[in-house]
Amino acid sequence: MDSYSLLRQTIENSNNIVFLGGAGVSTESNIPDFRSNDGLYTEKKKYKYPPETMLSHSFFNKYPEAFFDYYKDNMIYKDARPNLAHKALAELEKMGKLKAIITQNIDGLHQEAGSENVFELHGSIHRNYCMECNESYDLDYIINSEDIVPRCKKCGGIVKPDVVLYEEGLDENTLRQSVQHIINADTFIVGGTSLVVYPAAGLLEYFRGPNLILINKDKTPYDNRANLVINDSIGKVLSEAIKGL
Repeated sequence: MDSYSLLRQTIENSNNIVFLGGAGVSTESNIPDFRSNDGLYTEKKKYKYPPETMLSHSFFNKYPEAFFDYYKDNMIYKDARPNLAHKALAELEKMGKLKAIITQNIDGLHQEAGSENVFELHGSIHRNYCMECNESYDLDYIINSEDIVPRCKKCGGIVKPDVVLYEEGLDENTLRQSVQHIINADTFIVGGTSLVVYPAAGLLEYFRGPNLILINKDKTPYDNRANLVINDSIGKVLSEAIKGL
């Protein structure tokens, strides 16, 4: 049996699937990742600091103008649309098979595709809040801000994106719920991630079910622990796998 047929059969026989996705899920919507050859970490642009520095908590506090200049140019892709992977996962949720999506991405494309039970480990560009009074703002407010640093209409405080910066911890409630879903899953599909960044990569340690499936264009450190490894486009693989279900 070929790998696509085996994946389809596994999905068909599963009732509690959890999906963990990384940047490779969004690259097929033309959102660059960080670590590939043409990712953000390898770009040679106008910035005098590396991305890890500019996207850190301490840099945000010290140089908010430089932070937002980089953030608006490199982290917001408003024209991006859900791809085949997002749509396939939304279909699996509608079928009642997929119980949760755990994503490292901040673009909100899973929700745009129709998925509802999404746990965003690193937050979302679509949520923003005043650091002084906690007033909420949408993405358009950040994009259309007259000043480089968006300010609250109520109190004038800096409006910070609800994304997890370097030096910041993950939201404990989001992490706890993600772990619980993984513990309960009978099938854990991990896609579009190199599984080298923690704590997200460490989530695999909580899975106790029978079916661990890894879908990624390149090899990962966890390949030898998986029941099935497919090195191909995540959108192509998932869209093919759900045909006929």
